[in-house]
Amino acid sequence: MLYVESLVYNAFQVNTYLVRDESGNCLVVDPAFYSPREVADFDAHIREKGFKVAGQINTHCHIDHVLGVRHMRQKYDCPFRAHMADSNLAANAPLMGDVFGLSVEPLEGIDETLEDNDSVPIGNQSLLSIHVPGHSPGSLAYYSAEGGFVITGDALFRRSIGRTDLPGGDYDQLIRSIKSRLLTLPAGTIVYPGHGASSSVLEETTENPFISMDQ
Repeated sequence: MLYVESLVYNAFQVNTYLVRDESGNCLVVDPAFYSPREVADFDAHIREKGFKVAGQINTHCHIDHVLGVRHMRQKYDCPFRAHMADSNLAANAPLMGDVFGLSVEPLEGIDETLEDNDSVPIGNQSLLSIHVPGHSPGSLAYYSAEGGFVITGDALFRRSIGRTDLPGGDYDQLIRSIKSRLLTLPAGTIVYPGHGASSSVLEETTENPFISMDQ
């Protein structure tokens, strides 16, 4: 069985997810801690819980979701894993940091690329990557059938969707991704978004105004 918890970091209030198995193997999704205090908080949480960090993966590479990537590389020896279609976003992290008043060192590229339908191991279990472009070209969701959840990044939120006015965004493509790749999952699947509260596939199918207006 896989378990999910969220730690909320930086001014953008990003959900950094810790996905762990019964043995404490832990996969970090979207490491977003930025300030020294946030970094210390994250490290203390890992230490106090006794988690064994098994790696880091990103749903996408917008600046608010990659602020902790370098720390994960350096302290936990975790390669930076994301979809190659977001490589330009990763390369532009320092520039985007400047836009928001954040000091961001170069990420030096994606270390290992993830594609659609890749299996991402956590101990003896795994997450399935699902390509959901539209918010960004390389947006990925991560699904656990056994755990009954999907981590959607900024593709799908509770009663909302990701913005598409940023470089590489495409509204029509995002709606197609959500309908064909996410809302086709079992209705009871818990939706863990990149920001804000969790939801379910059933709730978003029936109550998300962006979905209903495109029926």
